[in-house]
Amino acid sequence: MSDIKDMALAPAGRQKIDWVKRNMPLLRWIEATFADKKPFVGLKIALSVHLEAKTAYLCQVLAAGGAEMWVTGSNPLSTQDDVAAALAAQNLHVFAWHNATQEEYERHMRAVLAPGPHIIIDDGGDLVSLLHAEYPQHIANVIGGCEETTTGILRLQALANAHALAFPMIRVNDADCKHLFDNRYGTGQSVFDGIDRTTNLIIAGKTVVVAGYGWCGKGVAMRAKGLGANVIVTEIDPVKGIEAIMEGFTLLPMAEAAKTGDLFITVTGCRDVITAAHFLLMKDGAILCNAGHFDVEVDVRALQAIAVEARAMRHNIMGYRLPNGNWVHLLAEGRLVNLAAGDGHPAEIMDMSFAIQALSAQWLADHRNDDFDAKLLPVPREIDRAVALQKLRAMGRGLDVLTAAQEKYLHG
Repeated sequence: MSDIKDMALAPAGRQKIDWVKRNMPLLRWIEATFADKKPFVGLKIALSVHLEAKTAYLCQVLAAGGAEMWVTGSNPLSTQDDVAAALAAQNLHVFAWHNATQEEYERHMRAVLAPGPHIIIDDGGDLVSLLHAEYPQHIANVIGGCEETTTGILRLQALANAHALAFPMIRVNDADCKHLFDNRYGTGQSVFDGIDRTTNLIIAGKTVVVAGYGWCGKGVAMRAKGLGANVIVTEIDPVKGIEAIMEGFTLLPMAEAAKTGDLFITVTGCRDVITAAHFLLMKDGAILCNAGHFDVEVDVRALQAIAVEARAMRHNIMGYRLPNGNWVHLLAEGRLVNLAAGDGHPAEIMDMSFAIQALSAQWLADHRNDDFDAKLLPVPREIDRAVALQKLRAMGRGLDVLTAAQEKYLHG
């Protein structure tokens, strides 16, 4: 049972999945383990993650462990129809297509929740929120879930604070092997992959404004600097602001940065970061894009409201002429530029993140009868460490080992 665009696209999707599999040794290791131990037999997993090749391979790994997979995307523009078809051809239940309307996107989420999942793997919190709102009859059967992103964890924390989170969720994003590499190096590279692919413009010599200096913002600023840009950071956190300054970047409020920026990249997880007041300060030809989860960081509706003309400049670039005559250009509708205009993080990076996801899901299955006091759980330290050690092995690198005397000196 699936609802996809075109099953005939499956061979092209299969090719993409096979390519990333070759470059994801951690998931290959986990797949072999799951195929032997079958930790998910009898369990339904509902998954809502950006539906491209690396996510598809994660789905296959979970299915190899015996899971009945119900799969949808977490962003209408990041779903790749050939990849969705390839998964459906393998008898996974897939409900997604590229450029779905909001109604279609929500219908597909409902389709993966309707059978009553035991484990949820979410990216941004939409699936968990919808389950709480519309499927209370399924909550008792949910063992728990895993959340991939900073934005999703913020939403889960709000549910937990309101005493409304009904089952345990593992904060995958907070694992060292996720945020230190995925958020920083993955976001840093994939954002500029998407920008370059879309604009075909040089970064060197431009002024790049990075809104937000969390791990994702750090990665974006670092890559922009490496490409030869003059980098301005905007922040609300004084500690992060000092970090940005000491790492060589200019710190300005957005109202000041808007006057000089050539390329604006939002990475905050918040809304209304760049608003109508900022658009009117921008120079002619300024480019706007978003690398946060939802399409609310750049106030697209306000931009559309004040524009006196709108025109498609090329694929995934919409130009807006402002009342002052200046044009600003929005990439990928203000959605995630690295996925809506690219292929997302590199395979080697997502290998680590999805290894954390897969092993955290296994941990939930293994502890299904435990009674957790907290509803928001950290990734067990042993999972983080196992992924790091296996990654080093895959890279052909080794570590020193403490001698008995060193152990005694450190720990007594």
